[in-house]
Amino acid sequence: MLQKLFFLFIIRPILLIILGMNVRHKERLPKNGPAILVANHNSHLDTLVLMSLYPLRDVKMIRPVAAADYFLKNKWISWFSRTIIRIIPIARRGTKTQDPFKELNESIQNNEILIFFPEGSRGEAERFEKFKSGIAHLSAKHPTVPIYPIFMYGLGKSLPKGDPILVPFFLDIFIGEAVFWNGNKDQFLKRLHDDIQALRDEGRIVEWE
Repeated sequence: MLQKLFFLFIIRPILLIILGMNVRHKERLPKNGPAILVANHNSHLDTLVLMSLYPLRDVKMIRPVAAADYFLKNKWISWFSRTIIRIIPIARRGTKTQDPFKELNESIQNNEILIFFPEGSRGEAERFEKFKSGIAHLSAKHPTVPIYPIFMYGLGKSLPKGDPILVPFFLDIFIGEAVFWNGNKDQFLKRLHDDIQALRDEGRIVEWE
């Protein structure tokens, strides 16, 4: 209930009225899980935007994958992340755990839809960082689960890394067609990168000044 109220009265008004969100190829979004949404990452709003692509009744099945060291760093952020956003925390490189994919595997088995940012953390506005290998390892474990590349434009100026100010802007969200694990990590990561780049090119994006 708290999650629905949060999206209904806070997030959706911000996205639709203040920022103005336009979604292209929304028909390509998976209606059911298991599935994985993979997108570029520039803002704290990225996760909330992707969750808002779904009707309120379905938001509970969307599970963002997020860095445990950041989103569980104190009890308040941890409660909000776990209870309202329903993140799946994952340890970043250098942190020892028995199985960093345990909760991800369980989520996929429960037919949920994961949100995964292959760049790892927020980068410069609409510029791609090198994709990390985590998404390849996850896909290799679940080769029949479809992965949907997504490009988001405009969020790089709304709550970007190091800037707490929400700048009103327009958002364009481009949904790509599903891809699957192809058996080769490097080729798979390149395919994902190329597909998101193709979505960016489709929008004829203008570089920030």
